[in-house]
Amino acid sequence: MKTFDAQQIARDAALADAEFASQVGDFVSVDYDDDNRVATYLFKAEVAGYLGWRWCITVAKVEEDATPTICDVVILPGPDSLIAPDHIPYRDRIQPEDIQPGVIVPSILEDTRLVPGIHALVQDEGLDATQIFDLGLMRPRVLSIEGRDQASKRWYTGDRGPNSPLAQGAPKPCASCGFFLPIAGSMRASFGVCANAIAPDDARVVSVDHGCGAHSEATL
Repeated sequence: MKTFDAQQIARDAALADAEFASQVGDFVSVDYDDDNRVATYLFKAEVAGYLGWRWCITVAKVEEDATPTICDVVILPGPDSLIAPDHIPYRDRIQPEDIQPGVIVPSILEDTRLVPGIHALVQDEGLDATQIFDLGLMRPRVLSIEGRDQASKRWYTGDRGPNSPLAQGAPKPCASCGFFLPIAGSMRASFGVCANAIAPDDARVVSVDHGCGAHSEATL
């Protein structure tokens, strides 16, 4: 089938859909499918708040002698149009500084970082009696494998991991510091808490291979 001209039909369809005739601007382009049975016409959309958008009218002609019919009339963004950013759920865009006194972040039941406490199997963790208590099997939910993995990667690649400038200039790693307190649970071998009042990471989680100039044995 040869290409057909239905530009005026497409424009009339856009005019019928528009609130004002002035909202349908100049013709932009037309594209046909492989069989030349469906054509898509584009016209500039002169609609307030839709800068760069276009009227998109799909017209079909099923047979050579058939009258073209309207399939769809919509407004779509053009290559230079202004469009709203993709929606990001609040749980993915909230930042630590957003948690101010009185601010409560609703819990998510489907949070994959957590599992019911009864699912935190001791044999999977390889814990001793003290660590079993520290794991907190009496809590409704505890960290899942995914939750621990996310936390460990975030801590290790952050400012209190081995690659920070502070750690690179340290005389020795935190693992050999007297102020280093290993944390409980399955992450004990990798992380601990600094207990040195003059250290920049006091009361913070640090990796065993982190370090700073306030190492307990720095003067020996």
